[in-house]
Amino acid sequence: MRQIDVHRLSDESRFNSFHGLVLFWCALIIVFDGYDLAVMGIALPSIMKDMNVDPTSAGFMVSAALFGMMFGAITLGTLADRIGRRRTIAICIALFSVFTAAAGLAKDPITFSVVRFLAGLGIGGVMPNVIAHMTEFAPRKIRSIMVTLMFSGYSVGSILAALLGKGLIETYGWQSVFLAAGAPVLLIPIILKSMPESMPYLLAKGRTSELKAIASRLDPSYIPRTDDQFMVPAADKIDSAPIRHLFTEGRGFSTIMFWIATFMCLFMVYALSSWLTRLMIAAGYSLGSALSFVLALNAGAIAGAIGGGLLADRFHIKYVLICMYAVAAVSIALLGYKMSTELLYVFVALTGACTIGTQIVSSAYIGQFYPMSVKSTGIGWALGVGRSGAILAPIIIGSLVAMQLPLEKNFLAIAVPAVIAAVAMMLVNHSRSASAQHEAAARDDALPEPLQPRPASARH
Repeated sequence: MRQIDVHRLSDESRFNSFHGLVLFWCALIIVFDGYDLAVMGIALPSIMKDMNVDPTSAGFMVSAALFGMMFGAITLGTLADRIGRRRTIAICIALFSVFTAAAGLAKDPITFSVVRFLAGLGIGGVMPNVIAHMTEFAPRKIRSIMVTLMFSGYSVGSILAALLGKGLIETYGWQSVFLAAGAPVLLIPIILKSMPESMPYLLAKGRTSELKAIASRLDPSYIPRTDDQFMVPAADKIDSAPIRHLFTEGRGFSTIMFWIATFMCLFMVYALSSWLTRLMIAAGYSLGSALSFVLALNAGAIAGAIGGGLLADRFHIKYVLICMYAVAAVSIALLGYKMSTELLYVFVALTGACTIGTQIVSSAYIGQFYPMSVKSTGIGWALGVGRSGAILAPIIIGSLVAMQLPLEKNFLAIAVPAVIAAVAMMLVNHSRSASAQHEAAARDDALPEPLQPRPASARH
């Protein structure tokens, strides 16, 4: 009988067309997800004018989708470890496509908020699942960069929303950018057919033939045998209570720190996504110029995510994140002060790199921290709890905008959470992570048996 550890199979695989296929689908889904989320901030000034709502009420309208995202990340992230990620991802795509399009048909703030809440379930639910999926199949040596490349689709979607918004809103009204979001639902049958299922889920369901097919695509040199027995380490086995594994084996304190850091980072991301356009208009820029700052923010996010991923694969991902949070605090605070337009674009791009980009790298770290069987649960709960920061951000910043405070005060309120996030990340205990334990196990397997102690004279 030949035993095959699916975790090690994935860890030690070399990048090939199979990895490229998983990366393509996960990135494309995140592009759709990013568009559906960013479209609210792009259309917000027009919606406020059309529905005659004040900044505080508009903040609650923005937060409707974020409430949905909180529940979606927790429930659909956990559900995926029970019914499979592929099916859960399809459910999420249907939710955010159909109900984002439905928002374009809403005539009043209440109806708009309800359908945005329902869309938020899918937007929030798909994120932990695609992160977990990419983390599971990516080779260990390039895992961080693959996850951050995939998640850069979020910023591509935001840029797409800004580009379409500049033309569509002026010509056809704000409703058009929401109606365009319904198209991805047509891809669900193709995704169900071509995207692989999670290996621990297949193992738990006894679907050996599918496991062999995935193994042969992960490692083209693998030749299936009738006596093959697939297995995962005990920590990676699926059971009926995945949430408890977030707090076992010394992971509890770090789990709370991840939740705090995610709360603070998502506060910054959604404060900027929702109010950057309006704040720039208040600073004297036209709608077109303000939307250009959104493009700079998301272009910076792509650079930050890819650059952060490369650094995370080269250096310790935890310390890369701490540095990114520190830069975010400085760059956001400086946005409220007068400077040349060219320099302002630079700081907006740097802000995107160290807020949206940092959240992407942070999600990659969270995905590596937990065992394979509860990756979706771990990421889902971090993003779900963190969504409360995303929910509060549009409301709090909307209230500050309504108070007509100086511009620098608004940006300072967005910058402070970066300092708190940096401290929380410092307190994460990396030695308790699944990635550290797997690396230690791999080193132990490479040692000669029996391991002999070195003579005292050779220890220095």
